Formats: sequence, C-alpha cells, structure tokens
Amino acid sequence: MRKLVDGYYRLLKVLLASLMGLLMIPVGLQIFARYIGLIPRYIWTEEMARFCFIWIILIGSMIAVRDGTHFSVDLLPTPKTNRGKALANMFADFIVFLVALIFIVWGLPLVKFGLLQESEMAELPMVYIYSAWPVAGITWVIFLAEKLGDNIKLWRGENR
Repeated sequence: MRKLVDGYYRLLKVLLASLMGLLMIPVGLQIFARYIGLIPRYIWTEEMARFCFIWIILIGSMIAVRDGTHFSVDLLPTPKTNRGKALANMFADFIVFLVALIFIVWGLPLVKFGLLQESEMAELPMVYIYSAWPVAGITWVIFLAEKLGDNIKLWRGENR
C-alpha cells in the first residue's frame, strides 16, 4: 500500500510542477496584451490562471499534508518522549482530518452543482474546478491514514 501512496505522491508533485508551468501561459499572455498593442486582450486568460491557481493551491496542500509541513502550529509544548510526539502528531492530524471531512462533505454537492455550470469565458465545465475540493479532502485522508500508522509505530517505540 505504501508503494501506491508513494506513486500517487510523486504524481501530485509532477502535476504541481506542470500546473505551475501551465500557469505561465495565460499570465504571460495577459502581460503581453497589456503592453503590446499587437496582441488583443484575452479575458479567458484571467479565468484560466485562476483555475490553475486553485488546483496549484490544493495540490500543494495535499503534498504538504504528506510531508507534514502544512496545517500545523506549535501551540502544544514540545514533547520529550516518543509517545508524546506521537500524541501531538495525532492531535494535529485529527484537526486536519476534520477539515478534510468538511472538504469532502461540502465538496461533493459542489461537484454536482458544477456538472450544471460552465465557466463564462473559457466555457470549461466547472466540475473540473469544483472537484478540487473533495479530491483534496480524500487525498488528505489517505495521507493521514499513512501518518497514523507511522504515529502508532512511534507510540509503540518501533523504528520508523
């Protein structure tokens, strides 16, 4: 199972890098359209840049949840034992899990709503944009389940 999750994680990194590169196209067109009179101003470029940005943010958050570099604030005292570390990690992961459930529960009706809509300028089905929220929530749950297994091993004193 870990190999499957590792593969998904690598895919997310490739998607993130690809979207960052893709974002440069509409933004570049917007800049050139402002300063060079030869290129007409395209309104769809702003819409496409926004859609790329939404996916970039959510894919970045998925990667950060697996890396443990997101959604954590040092409010608790620094644990001195492995059991304390495991407990603190599980508490922080539980809070992220609650947010993931919110993204899934309220994201699915948003996806259904997106099936009925198209974007104004690019005429792209909005389901492609709205699906980012439940996908992020489901991915967070997958990565949190993996982290839970690691924290249980840490609690038991097994090598990570």
